[in-house]
Amino acid sequence: MTAHSDEAKQLRPGLWETVNERYPGSMITKSDFVPLASLRKPLSESRLTFVSSAGVQPKGTMPFDVVHPVGDYSFRRVPSDSNPSDLEIHQIKYPTNGAAKDLNVILPVERLQELATEGVIGGLTQNFFSFIGYNMDPERLNARSPRT
Repeated sequence: MTAHSDEAKQLRPGLWETVNERYPGSMITKSDFVPLASLRKPLSESRLTFVSSAGVQPKGTMPFDVVHPVGDYSFRRVPSDSNPSDLEIHQIKYPTNGAAKDLNVILPVERLQELATEGVIGGLTQNFFSFIGYNMDPERLNARSPRT
């Protein structure tokens, strides 16, 4: 394949260069492309999950470590039937004002529930997954992420 055809199949060509430019020292050196996944069946028959780097978690669960110098590599399961009022944000690396007013801007739980109710999507997985985006070692985060 040519470089051009590889780029055409990427979710966003130049993604890693953009991340490294905006966040010097992020240590992302991934050189291969990120392919788009093809649906195997219609969206209306597919269950959807959501993965968020916004640090959203159910109230009362162990808070993310937002002060560790290399980040927190854990994740939280967020029940897909949650109400936004049952969830909280543990994150200090971005302004959370808008999300505090409407959590759906960073974890669209209500919008996804609506799509499932309307039959646009076949349903939701039991849980969504959340972690904090400040991680200086993406391979370590990947190693600790849940597998299906």
